[in-house]
Amino acid sequence: MIIGLLRCECILYNAQSLKNKRSVIQSVLARAKNRFNVAASEIGFQDVWQRAELAFVTVASSKTVAENELRQVLTLIDQNEELDCAKSTWEWL
Repeated sequence: MIIGLLRCECILYNAQSLKNKRSVIQSVLARAKNRFNVAASEIGFQDVWQRAELAFVTVASSKTVAENELRQVLTLIDQNEELDCAKSTWEWL
């Protein structure tokens, strides 16, 4: 059993308030949870308008399967025009 963790530090250039930021982040998290076999949460920069740290976790039978799932999440984030992933960190347990 492999546990994969993907942490993404994101920049929201057009966010004008925390409310606006939250709507964008919640949309991304919900889409990731619905489309892929991941748990997702905002874990950092919760009181900053234009930054966010997101975490995505998956459990799989092999590292290849887990990595594929998390790469699809990263692609989903990259396709979002309101969000820019500045830094991503991978961890394996």
